[in-house]
Amino acid sequence: MMHHRTIHTQHFGWDNSLAPAARIAPGESLEFEVRDASGGQLSRSSVAADVGRLDFERVNPVAGPVYVEGAEPGDLLKVTVLSFAPSGWGWTASIPGFGLLADEFKEPALHLWRYDEQSLTPCAFGSWARVPLKPFAGTMGVAPEQPGCHSVVPPRRVGGNMDLRDVTRGSELHLPVEVAGALFSVGDTHAAQGDGEVCGTALESPMRVALRFDLVKHQPLAFPRLITPGPLTRHLDERGYLTTTGIGPDLMTAARDAVRSMIDWLTRERGMPAVEAYLLSSVCGDLRISEIVDQPNWIVSFYFPRLVLE
Repeated sequence: MMHHRTIHTQHFGWDNSLAPAARIAPGESLEFEVRDASGGQLSRSSVAADVGRLDFERVNPVAGPVYVEGAEPGDLLKVTVLSFAPSGWGWTASIPGFGLLADEFKEPALHLWRYDEQSLTPCAFGSWARVPLKPFAGTMGVAPEQPGCHSVVPPRRVGGNMDLRDVTRGSELHLPVEVAGALFSVGDTHAAQGDGEVCGTALESPMRVALRFDLVKHQPLAFPRLITPGPLTRHLDERGYLTTTGIGPDLMTAARDAVRSMIDWLTRERGMPAVEAYLLSSVCGDLRISEIVDQPNWIVSFYFPRLVLE
């Protein structure tokens, strides 16, 4: 599909005073040129030491913003994902001080990926695994009403860095509008990711994204919501899962315990170095809240797809 405009402008924070990169009417579509989450600081030839030298003022760039004519506070912006054009390469990293188990994985680590951008066949992770691909954009959002520049890293009521892996082709994302024109931006494209993105990065990959924008007037929305076009996990569930659990009164502690147990399992059964198991788990394993009513203890489970290893 051809789109009459491609947005190349990038910015590094949510700010409702930014000049729009484009103005469109509801019903129009645009293509966005999205950089990887490092903002181009990591490349196809990078090494682990480069991860430790990342400038965090330049991470998580987003393409935009786009002014949607007629959008006003209290409206709902509908963003339909039309297509992705992946680049064929990407990276996954353990960044010091970042990730669910940052206190245990303190040294920088980096895995570089190569994949077929046309067929999107499963991508090799060394000799240990092959990961099915599912391109999506980890960051989609609109400008908040609060003035000033706000970090892209945490998600917000108006969207942002949500890392919802199911905002993929055919999905429809609904966002609450807080400022005139909405001022939409997109970034952080991934070729694959597990729910939770546990090491802090996925298969980070630059790509082009095509989106269509529609507007629903006078429909306030408390938080973003999503409509998916079909099944969510069929590309991973054919062979079943390895599943570990964490149990206790704190969901974060239980999540850490579940992921740590999976890393231990992969290390012991597959001979995989722990940091590689951590990176791989972030790309294809899913954290789930399995029980949250039988107080005082809750259960968090971590599901790792067996077909990745077979």
